[in-house]
Amino acid sequence: MDGTKRSSIAIGAKVAIVEKHNQRTGELTYGEVKDILTNKSSHPHGIKVRLSNGKVGRVKQINPQ
Repeated sequence: MDGTKRSSIAIGAKVAIVEKHNQRTGELTYGEVKDILTNKSSHPHGIKVRLSNGKVGRVKQINPQ
């Protein structure tokens, strides 16, 4: 699943995000969603979230293996 639709992301979901400073490399950061920061129903680059560890980025994968 990709993270471009807000309806597919829930608080507490395990996700992989790309932080702003890793956008060029595409390095993923894994964690659990604490807050959903994007208000619109979708975003082409991924919904912006805050993880439980405080990191902020756009969702690239939901329930990564």
